[in-house]
Amino acid sequence: MNTTSRITATVVAAAVGTAALAACGGQGGGSADAKTVTLVSHDSFHASKSVLAAFEKESGYKVTVLRGGDAGKAVNQAILSKGNPQGDVFFGIDNTLLSRGLDEGLFSPYEAKGLDKVPAELQLDKGAHRVTPLDYGDTCVNYDRGYFDRHKIAPPKTFDDLLKPQYKGMLLTENPATSSPGLAFQLGTIAKYGEKGWQSYWKKLKANGVEVVDGWDQAYNDRFSGSAAGKGKGDKPLVVSYASSPPAEVLAKKPAPKEAPTGVAAGTCFRQIEFGGLLKGARNEKGGKALLDFLLSKKFQEDVPLKMFVNPARADAAVPEVFTRYGTAIDKPTTLAPAAVTKNREQWIKQWSSLVLK
Repeated sequence: MNTTSRITATVVAAAVGTAALAACGGQGGGSADAKTVTLVSHDSFHASKSVLAAFEKESGYKVTVLRGGDAGKAVNQAILSKGNPQGDVFFGIDNTLLSRGLDEGLFSPYEAKGLDKVPAELQLDKGAHRVTPLDYGDTCVNYDRGYFDRHKIAPPKTFDDLLKPQYKGMLLTENPATSSPGLAFQLGTIAKYGEKGWQSYWKKLKANGVEVVDGWDQAYNDRFSGSAAGKGKGDKPLVVSYASSPPAEVLAKKPAPKEAPTGVAAGTCFRQIEFGGLLKGARNEKGGKALLDFLLSKKFQEDVPLKMFVNPARADAAVPEVFTRYGTAIDKPTTLAPAAVTKNREQWIKQWSSLVLK
């Protein structure tokens, strides 16, 4: 999912007009009293009103949601206010930012109820329990099925495929310095080709005509030829987006088509995992723990896919049919250790900028 992941809530907002959560507001400084619990997150956090209302009724706490820009900005703000946090729980620190948050000591350990239902590969802080995995998604190259059908060209499947001459000038990606999916795509190439090979790969990709824009919205909604929002006016049949973008496209179409109008190059995916944590110094620690338990409950987890277009962390949470019918299962996404990302992120972005933008 989002840097922010999420990632993918932006897809929802653009593709299906997801409304902003009603239970938001507040001025920071943690929960004002023991009856209020404050969730701090990025702008892409969304949940059904009925789902949050159920938690409020069951727990007796009123939920306040504070949104703080994209995930990177929200994490930076949490670091600046550590010790006197804006709220009780943080939602939305992903594996590209995780080590930074842990190294800064943002979170108090807490083992949320239901963690035993989360696959081990998502539990990157297993044993310490400073953060709880809550959802995951994959950033991948998407392709316009109609374009490739009309031109009788097979769409690419892997990073290597993108270097082939038949795809020259087709790919649009986002700048990793300004975009979460752009960063995830760069990290995917680093995971695939290693420290010694990724720069050579990007030199070849540049020679094959890759184009760069600042953000996902411009790339997907304005320039991608397969985007419903762009009404087919885009000029690029390949774009860096999400594995969940095809199901999002289908939700906007009635009657539902036999297959999504866009597809996913499954060999180009980088996995992003989002976590929540109890902020150290939380004024309402008890309420924060209750909220974390709720965020990992089946009720919230089963609300996640169609509100933020990511996968629930719980293996036993039901996934809507639109995901299973139109989505692409990514069995072997690339990934990098959070510590490696934290250590090298800025240097990698500078190297990428020097290679690709000059």
